[in-house]
Amino acid sequence: MKGLGSMFSLLGKKGFKASITALLGLAVSLPTMAAETPNLDQINDRGTLRVGMSTFVPWAMRDKQGELIGFEIDVAKRLAQDSGWQVEFVPTAWDGIIPALLAQKFDVIIGGLSITEERSKSVLFSQPYSHSGIQVAASKSLAGDMTELSDYDSRRIKIAVRRGATPVQVARETFPKAKLLQFDDEAQAFQEVLNGNAHAVIASSPKPEHEAVKHADKLFIPFSERLSQGNEAFAVRLGEEDKAEFFNQWIAERTADGWLKERYEYWFSTLDWQDQVAAGQ
Repeated sequence: MKGLGSMFSLLGKKGFKASITALLGLAVSLPTMAAETPNLDQINDRGTLRVGMSTFVPWAMRDKQGELIGFEIDVAKRLAQDSGWQVEFVPTAWDGIIPALLAQKFDVIIGGLSITEERSKSVLFSQPYSHSGIQVAASKSLAGDMTELSDYDSRRIKIAVRRGATPVQVARETFPKAKLLQFDDEAQAFQEVLNGNAHAVIASSPKPEHEAVKHADKLFIPFSERLSQGNEAFAVRLGEEDKAEFFNQWIAERTADGWLKERYEYWFSTLDWQDQVAAGQ
């Protein structure tokens, strides 16, 4: 019996939504196929995809009308639209999002959840659909012509970071000769560069990118590639291979046509959406 990915490749010429309809129709008519798609059948019968997420700017947040917006919100809405489903968001505290999935509070986590070996013991990940990471924002006045990694690995270079955060380790590994200036608050680290007291600041994306947009006269992003890259994926319950394979095919389709990249760039590399966001986020 061929998997869902093979079925989609056979039906791809009719479009993604048509492929879904055809596949689910086969699941009803063929008992052997139905046995392979029990979790998809539940969503299709309900007609609604229940999505677990947490609010983090710009992944998911409230606009001035109280509606959810953000990268993950766009992703979940498009997935549901392409699949012929409605979407129901289930806001959940981050530290309880995997237990809530396992308790069947929702069908899938779409919330910037990075793939890790430890998490893979509890959930089944799809293929990655976005890639976060650690990035550098540099001072135009002190480092305007410094665009190579080697430029920053020098004893004369000062790099600001937030104390105790992952960027500290990345900075030490990437720029072992540089002097690290550590601060308790990330805003202080960025301010040190804005004040001209450090050559660069290292932080998790999209903070460097957004600050470089806000302070385009003082900051720039020196590297096209991030210092480290994470892999974010959908998460479903262990044993739900039919659902994971279905999501994998959707991710492949939206990666191929550039939609995921376009949405990611909008939310993570620009601030065009900032005026929509409710105060206090």
